[in-house]
Amino acid sequence: MNYTGVREVEVVVVGAGQAGLAAAFHLRRVGYEPDRDFVVLDHSPRPGGAWQFRWPTLTYDKVHGMHALPGMGLTGADPRRPSSEVIGGYFDDYERTFGLRVHRPVSVTAVREEGGLPPWKKPVVARAGSVGALTESVGALEGERRLLVETSEGDYAARALINATGTWDRPFWPRIPGQEVFGGRQLHSAQYRGPEAFRAARVVVVGGGTSAVQQLLEIAPVAAATTWVTRRPPVFREGPFGEEQGRAAVALVEERVRQGLPPRSVVSVTGLPMTEAIRRGRESGVLDRLPLFERLTPTGAVWGDGRTVEADVILYATGFRPALDHLAPLRLREPGGGIRMEGTRTLRDARVHLVGYGPSASTIGANRAGRAAAVSIRGMLTEDSQPAYEETELAGSLAS
Repeated sequence: MNYTGVREVEVVVVGAGQAGLAAAFHLRRVGYEPDRDFVVLDHSPRPGGAWQFRWPTLTYDKVHGMHALPGMGLTGADPRRPSSEVIGGYFDDYERTFGLRVHRPVSVTAVREEGGLPPWKKPVVARAGSVGALTESVGALEGERRLLVETSEGDYAARALINATGTWDRPFWPRIPGQEVFGGRQLHSAQYRGPEAFRAARVVVVGGGTSAVQQLLEIAPVAAATTWVTRRPPVFREGPFGEEQGRAAVALVEERVRQGLPPRSVVSVTGLPMTEAIRRGRESGVLDRLPLFERLTPTGAVWGDGRTVEADVILYATGFRPALDHLAPLRLREPGGGIRMEGTRTLRDARVHLVGYGPSASTIGANRAGRAAAVSIRGMLTEDSQPAYEETELAGSLAS
């Protein structure tokens, strides 16, 4: 679908993963219509968010904490099918069921002020709205002032924006001395397509998260040797993970966001769940962890104490960073490198909401953030002091 000129809409949603679809669902619930009042833009080739890019051997039974989207459960899935197929199909059905009319593939290149000073440089006023007494910029309340959303299918002028771009497009590569001289392969876990590419290789896996552990356990049976290294000792979580523990984990992430620091993921503060596969990996020695090496050499890795490991492949399972470069013209970042927020809205521009960011970077967190953003935007744009519909608690896991 191609548009010429600038098309005016009330809200642009950027991204159609879990957070973006939840936001679109709730925008419909509060009275907005897709392609009339709001538009959902997604640069991925098909439905599924980041799940569509997961490696084929990550079957659905290995996924922990995938929470259903609001209004429609995921039932009857074959646990042996790749999670990319199961969840991709589920997202596709969801988009069709609720008529969300996602535009794809569409790249958003920049979001900027349509003209004049950014709203956060103007005086602020306080107004009591549907989400409580919040301090909002004057610019956010001026109907004529819009955000210009520049995209590959044309530009949109929006009164509000919900950003749900996640992290998949920004894999984090740590800088380690000697990377340029190492003679083997170096790749990020985002490029991992299964264990066969590592057959008979000596592999060093860097990272202490879920992807690192899952990929290491797959690679070990076919590799000549594996070594697991992490910056900090991994924390394994025994027993159930309940609501109280979930709230405590989210609070830690929220505190960093309040301070204007880059968020840590919710998963990073919950620890690794002690599954049967992890238990076996620890007993067999595959999950015997070493601290991060000091440097790479042409043939392997060297530690400060003189230890060396020969390697053919370095696999960096070192996580991702929020994909927010297109928001740079709005100058939302604080000196600490993060974006300060109140709920889902950014403090520097009340028209911009981030969902799936920081404390909402989990499947259930994304659902709740999508609803909160939709209700907040409706209150701001209509100056409606009443909630659009009753708050409902969503059950589920915080793990993504």
